[in-house]
Amino acid sequence: MGSPMGDDRFLAAVAAALESDVLRRQRLGGGDVADSSQLELADGRVVFAKTHAAAPPGCFTTEAAGLEWMRATGAVAVPRVLAVSDGGDPEGAGPEGAAAEVPNFLVLEWIEEGRPTAATEAELGRALAAMHAGGTQCFGRPDRRTTGSRGLPNEPCDTWAEFYATQRLLPLARLARDCGALPEGVIGRLEGLAARLDAVGGPPEPPALLHGDLWAGNRLVDIAGRSWLIDPACHGGHREFDLAMMRLFGGYGEACFASYADRSPLAPGWQDRIALHQVAPLVVHAIKFGGGYVGAATSAIGAYR
Repeated sequence: MGSPMGDDRFLAAVAAALESDVLRRQRLGGGDVADSSQLELADGRVVFAKTHAAAPPGCFTTEAAGLEWMRATGAVAVPRVLAVSDGGDPEGAGPEGAAAEVPNFLVLEWIEEGRPTAATEAELGRALAAMHAGGTQCFGRPDRRTTGSRGLPNEPCDTWAEFYATQRLLPLARLARDCGALPEGVIGRLEGLAARLDAVGGPPEPPALLHGDLWAGNRLVDIAGRSWLIDPACHGGHREFDLAMMRLFGGYGEACFASYADRSPLAPGWQDRIALHQVAPLVVHAIKFGGGYVGAATSAIGAYR
């Protein structure tokens, strides 16, 4: 939670960006990073807004770009970005102006949550397949922005094997070694896996636009039963990655995967590659949280020895 003075600056900055005073703020739970709120504005709008006391550089503009990237496909429902700022010192401020630092924030249209209908899961599967099928310029990101709380790189790559090795598995191996998150032998096997992706990754595919962090908490269902995607870590990647992430923590129905497969079948052997695509998020969780994620990451890596 921010300080009262920080709260005042945040609300004033949002009001200025939206050109409407904030009449009421209701803090929201559920986030483990940002301070999220529902705001009621003087012009009658209700919006979602979040800020972060120590956000990584470019955090919210990168998230906003990802939301707009997905929204531009017309395939999936994504909240409109109403305002965004990565904060920083106000123009002309010197060291004495540090207390007046402009807050970071992201403001989105408010999505009123409801309950799934009988069609919700199948509709999401078809929408996700359409988003993936639209493709993107490269594996990684054309703007080279990093994503996630560990700032994973997204340098443009020509193949998925190059991307997953150089932009995910090897950087994560270095992070895990630096903080002692995984035993050295497991890190060695992770580095070995990065060198063998052409052999275990299945047939080549063109880059798909991925959400990049599609666990169930990053899907909202509105009052009409429609799914909305939030909190992306967008990049060009292998479409099996999003689907593997959806299976990692549960929360998606089999109708979702079945309708995806009807629209856009996966290459043969995809079942054997689920754990391969789960290696990266499991190592991230092992680095951040330790505990059972260490064993889960070790098991996923060991499946491809």
